[in-house]
Amino acid sequence: MSPDLHAAAVKNPKMRGGPFMAVDKSHLDDVKALLEYTLNDQKPLIEFAQGVESLDQLLRSDAKGFCLEPLYAQVPDVLKGYVELVYDLNNQPAIRFIEGLLYKSKYYDETQQSVSLSLINSDEQPFVLSTPRLKNDSNVEIHEPFSSSVYDELFRLKHVPIKMKELSSLVEVPDEDLPVFHSLFTADSPADTADQKYRGDGVRIRYFGHACLLVEDKHVAILIDPLISYNYPDSEKRYTFSDLPNEIDYIVITHGHLDHIVLETLLQLRYKTKNIIVPKTSKGFLAEPSLKVLLKNLGFKCNIIELDELEEVELPAGILTAIPFLGEHHDLNISGKSAYRIQLNGRSFLIAADSANLEPRLYDHIHDNFGPVDTLFLGMECDGAPLTWFYGPLLTQQLDRDMAYSRQGSGSDEPRATKLLDSLKCKQAYIYAMGLEQWFGHILSLNYNDESKQIVESNRFIAQCKDRGIHSERLYAAGEFFFD
Repeated sequence: MSPDLHAAAVKNPKMRGGPFMAVDKSHLDDVKALLEYTLNDQKPLIEFAQGVESLDQLLRSDAKGFCLEPLYAQVPDVLKGYVELVYDLNNQPAIRFIEGLLYKSKYYDETQQSVSLSLINSDEQPFVLSTPRLKNDSNVEIHEPFSSSVYDELFRLKHVPIKMKELSSLVEVPDEDLPVFHSLFTADSPADTADQKYRGDGVRIRYFGHACLLVEDKHVAILIDPLISYNYPDSEKRYTFSDLPNEIDYIVITHGHLDHIVLETLLQLRYKTKNIIVPKTSKGFLAEPSLKVLLKNLGFKCNIIELDELEEVELPAGILTAIPFLGEHHDLNISGKSAYRIQLNGRSFLIAADSANLEPRLYDHIHDNFGPVDTLFLGMECDGAPLTWFYGPLLTQQLDRDMAYSRQGSGSDEPRATKLLDSLKCKQAYIYAMGLEQWFGHILSLNYNDESKQIVESNRFIAQCKDRGIHSERLYAAGEFFFD
């Protein structure tokens, strides 16, 4: 361990998002204890990971196109009964995991799940993939599995009050943590407890930051890629949980990256959500776990709808269609990603997330089959991280650096975005999902300036739109748009 190196690295903006812990030196013993605990108590998972690596090496050396049946005897014991060995049509071997069974095995241990509660008074938080959340004097840990209804009752308190005695019986908190736990609640009613459901004519879209959009008419509320900011005094306008309707008809997830499916937010919305729409994934492959199976095992009992490309869900005054999503996934064979075309009250919207227009003819075909799109929402994070940044832990052999950096997880640049715009004959275009908001830094740790490629390319796109007489802007923090 080198705590001084970590302390120096996290202060360098260029190192944001790297493998450095933002933990004070005084917590060195806590970090050592956590490491020791992980190596001992998580031994089954470590052995499982070692088994995956061993099996992958076996397939690379012995699976040469002949029958795979003899190799089952050599599958590591920790994986036996949990995997199927397969080829693709080019005789490339792969492992298929039986996901539903793994969630019922010792490798899925709900006793390791907990939620940390604390007061938020700053947007600054340590990067989520590198810094452990240690127990301290200002937070309370709720040791309940994510599937527990305790969280639904707890988060319902944002709108529905109960007596402190009932609260104490609902959540088991150690005596020494009770003062902090009680400080998280107030006897005062929220300033505005009215249902935020939109009741006007036409369509309203609220931008909640990054990739989160709330699309509503008087009949339906659709929340896309929810990540909701917290409410505390700040000069920057933002929408928070209090700006959501009391019931959410559909939560819609575009893909499984950590900035688009955020458990911290989803758990807080579970009690008020009727349906969740997720893209259909390939079955049992390591790089794309089933979002439907994941959510069901996390206690989401609402209707979970898995949509394949071009499949539809009927809405009271329209239709939602899953649209193919190319790019941003480092050329990996991942099918669990989708853009969405929402037709509502005579208006059409394409929520394209981080789609990269790798093949322009795709959107020509979409236009020919579904017609033009009035309003486009498109991510332009066009200088993404290399393959190894997010998927590196899943690789069982070292990847050449140049190869990894050639396969960036990037969205559209200006030429690709402009061609998409022209193909779909869009009348408005909003750039979003850029990770610009301060409260989002702990998830993506992006560090833009005026010369950053993402800013330069999105500025060029806005200029292209202006030349075409199309309204365009790069969204930030909060926005509200009405479509008659």
